[in-house]
Amino acid sequence: MKTLNVAAAVIVDKGLIFAAERGYGSHAGWEFPGGKIKENESASDALKREIREELSAEIETDEFLMRVEHDYDDFHLSMDVYLCHVIKGKLILSEHKQGRMLAVSELDEINWLDADRKIIPVLKKRMNDVIE
Repeated sequence: MKTLNVAAAVIVDKGLIFAAERGYGSHAGWEFPGGKIKENESASDALKREIREELSAEIETDEFLMRVEHDYDDFHLSMDVYLCHVIKGKLILSEHKQGRMLAVSELDEINWLDADRKIIPVLKKRMNDVIE
């Protein structure tokens, strides 16, 4: 099975978390934005590039949150997930169907893609630790 190495950005602003809805392909649904890591590119650099290309904003990666390993029917996904924040510009959708800023309490209200769903419990714990 083919493995895709990707990075995902959990973009946090004032305690809210950005989610983007992919409206195309066999894996349409809600996700944390990001994309494929190119050869000789770090996950952090891939995220900065992907967010610039897909959302027209500059981000800073704050900390590594987790790695998600997930088998879809047609490939294995290895996804490095980082907490991030916008340092320049605004999030402007160019490839996603829609985007939302969600409170931690709203994270279960949307239909996440399977791999991204695995991030939610870790993210809730991390965000609640920051708030307390």
